[in-house]
Formats: sequence, structure tokens, C-alpha cells
Amino acid sequence: MKNKSSLLSSLLKGLYTFWAGLVFVLIFLLLYPLIFICLQRRSWKRVAHRLVGLWGQLFFLFAGIRVKVTHHFKPDPMQNYVFCANHFSYVDIALVVVIIRHYFSFVGKNAMKKIPLFGYLYARLNILVDRSDKNSRASSLNRSIRALQAGRSIVIFPEGGIISKNFPYMANPLKDGAFIMAIQQQVPIVPMSFHNNHQIMDEDTLMMRPGLLQVEIHPPFETKGLTMEDLPVLREKVFESIQNPILAYYGLK
Repeated sequence: MKNKSSLLSSLLKGLYTFWAGLVFVLIFLLLYPLIFICLQRRSWKRVAHRLVGLWGQLFFLFAGIRVKVTHHFKPDPMQNYVFCANHFSYVDIALVVVIIRHYFSFVGKNAMKKIPLFGYLYARLNILVDRSDKNSRASSLNRSIRALQAGRSIVIFPEGGIISKNFPYMANPLKDGAFIMAIQQQVPIVPMSFHNNHQIMDEDTLMMRPGLLQVEIHPPFETKGLTMEDLPVLREKVFESIQNPILAYYGLK
């Protein structure tokens, strides 16, 4: 009986994953011509960014994925920030474009640009990095700093990718890039906790299920007056502000 129940559960999950993937691709193909046009001029990139956000919203709507955001802080639309979150699932990327209303760039892995069609818009809107290449890491940091100087926010997963093998525990220590750019530009860091994204999409199998994504947006850490000597303490504070609410969500703290 248990085997039949498990088989049925796997079948339903497979069918849902197919449906969610189909919805994701169809909405993308519908919006892609408009996004492509908007990417041809720098002044139109904000519109392209909004269209990507619309893509995420429509995907969640038709895939039956709901989002609950608990705001301990509401970012000022006139201020730019460095947003930092844990990274346990590929759903994290779609979630960010839905919950953050600012004009921002991801700092994401270079391999994404190889995906047909999607790779083009991803590379045009975001900052790509090959973490195995020292020069690429330096270049992405410089581009991120220039984006902040231009008034654009940055979204980064400071673990350096989906690194942890023991969810819901994050990989630690966090990478320094987010903190270097925030301190250099004296821009606040906004921590975010993504509690259960890895339960909606499994990182290993990419199988999905519908459900409710739980997010907390925490008060910012100000960097005005900080120097690079303060980086280790700031890094640990940001780590704890993201990690501790996740552990509390699972009754582990």
C-alpha cells in the first residue's frame, strides 16, 4: 500500500513539475519579444526589468505557488541596497524578481548565459561571475560597485551558490563580495530569509510542488562609517540575521 501511495505521489509531482515548467516557458516566450526590444537601449532596461518581474508573477500565479512576505523592514524605493539572502533552491531567483520592487542586478553564475534565449536577457540585465576565475570575480565586483554608484541595487546570494548540503543550515563563512561593495559604497545591506523554497523545488531532482513560499525581510545593516576592518563582524551579523529565523522556522533554535 505504501509503495502504491509513494508511486502516486511521485506521479503527481512529476505531472505538476511538467505543468510548472510548461507555464514557465510559455510565459517567457510570450514576453520575450518585448523584453528583447527593451534590452536594445540602456534607457529601456528598467522596462525590461519590470517585464521579468511580471514573468515571475504570472508564473507563480498559474503554477499555484503563493508568496507570504513578512516585512520587518520595507525598503525605501528611493534608496539603493545590497540585498542578501540564503540560496537553497533555483526558485530563489524567480522569487527575488517578484518580491523586490527596486531596479536591481543579480550577481549570478556565468553558466546561466549559455541557456538559449534566457541567457541573453540574463546577461544583459545582471552581473555574471565565474567563481573559479579570480579575474572574473574581480570584474563582477567592479561592475557591482559601478551599478551601486549609478543608483541600482544589487541582489546577491553570499553563500556563493547552492552550496549547503545540510538544509536548512547555510554554508558559512559567507563570501566577502557583498560586504566589500556595501562598505565601499556605504550602502545598507538588507538580509532576507527564504524559509522553505527548497521544499517547493528540490535542488537535486528539480521536482516541484505547489505551496506557500515563506519569506522574511529584515532590518538593514548600515555601513556608513564602516571600513574593511569591520567586514568580518558585519559578515557574521548578516549571516546570523538570515540563518537564525530559518532555524526558528524549523524549530531548531
